Amino acid sequence: MALSQRYRLLAPLALLGATAIALAGCAEASSGGGDDGNVEGKTVRISGGITGGEADALNKSFESFEKDTGIKVEYTGDKGFEGNIVTKVTGGDAPDIAIVPQPGLLKTLVETGKVTEAPDAVSKAVDENWSESWKEIGTFDDTFYAAPMLANLKGYIWYSPAKFKEWGVETPKTWDEMIALTDTIREKTGAAPWCAGFASGDASGWPGTDWVEDLVLRTAGADVYDDWASGDVEFTDPQIKKAFDAVGTILLNPDYVNAGFGDVKSINSTAFGDVAAKVADGSCALTHQASFLSANFLDVKNADGETPEVAPDGDVYAFIMPGMTEGELQVEGGGEFVAGFNDNAATQQVLEFMASAEFADARVKLGGVISANKNADASLASSEFLQEAMKVVQEQGENVFRFDASDLMPSTVGSGSFWKGMVDWIDGKDTDQVLSDIQAGYEN
Repeated sequence: MALSQRYRLLAPLALLGATAIALAGCAEASSGGGDDGNVEGKTVRISGGITGGEADALNKSFESFEKDTGIKVEYTGDKGFEGNIVTKVTGGDAPDIAIVPQPGLLKTLVETGKVTEAPDAVSKAVDENWSESWKEIGTFDDTFYAAPMLANLKGYIWYSPAKFKEWGVETPKTWDEMIALTDTIREKTGAAPWCAGFASGDASGWPGTDWVEDLVLRTAGADVYDDWASGDVEFTDPQIKKAFDAVGTILLNPDYVNAGFGDVKSINSTAFGDVAAKVADGSCALTHQASFLSANFLDVKNADGETPEVAPDGDVYAFIMPGMTEGELQVEGGGEFVAGFNDNAATQQVLEFMASAEFADARVKLGGVISANKNADASLASSEFLQEAMKVVQEQGENVFRFDASDLMPSTVGSGSFWKGMVDWIDGKDTDQVLSDIQAGYEN
């Protein structure tokens, strides 16, 4: 889909915020202790949930900053970050900086009293580089704590353009057309068309929440989505169950999943990023994942030992999941927020750099990610697909999107009972019971 078409399809939705990273690590040997303002030779330790090649790229993003300032930046990824960071912070083992993927978790951290107010320089940088809505997500009780970092668009359906051409099919314009496409691919191949992976360590289940959020937005509308994200509409509401049922027509259907991996229950044992290789080699025709799946393709090699090309006529590409009515397409997104735990000069300089267009450009140029920093250069994104996605999240005015609902919910729900409920649902637990179990997270 061309960028101009995608712009027209985006419904005017209120931007609520952004999501996906985390924290871990120790505070010892950091820039803590007495601070005389001299940053030369100081080490600033950053924790988050970004791991693997993306963690390597994040560390590399600081190379020019380190040369210019003499500050050493060390990022450490923790796959169990969401489950570990609050314990570390309350136990006196906070990192200098944490990259937090969920606003609900960020709120929990702020409530510990350990997160420092963002420096004036960071506040000014956010005012210059992001829309006001992004800043509001990092603000609690009128105090600004955390700047946004990277961003992503969710609800993409990844596929192989070559396979679509071989099968004589086109990208669908409505939900019903997408189901019809699924049936056509199954008839032509004799195999399950969809693959999915919910495994992500302590965060297992989160890919399923994205599915449900997309369907709530498409079947119930933006107002219900907002009320659901804020807790005013309960999970047991018929409108939310309707979204679960829609997702279940694909994810609970053994004729539709889990291509390349096994049966329905294999979704829970499949790592979310592993689906990239199956789409690239053609064994999986369709998978639902955010724009950041493009980073996983960087770790994949085709039969010729080359990285798959993400392009409309390349090895893999993606379209935004269509809505129920043609032309009425809604999207959601997410991102990360950067929180500091001390006011040392070195930490403050790193926080300021991470709020700049220079940092966004450095990380985006390394591939696989996008930023909503409106002063960053979208042409640096590593594929045509990511360039288009980045322009969408940078665009102000009517081209805005709803923030990931689970990330806005309290952490006991959004990254707690909701994640667990998705795993239980795939394992076969009754939908009504799952919805009740998830709602119970509000009581914890």
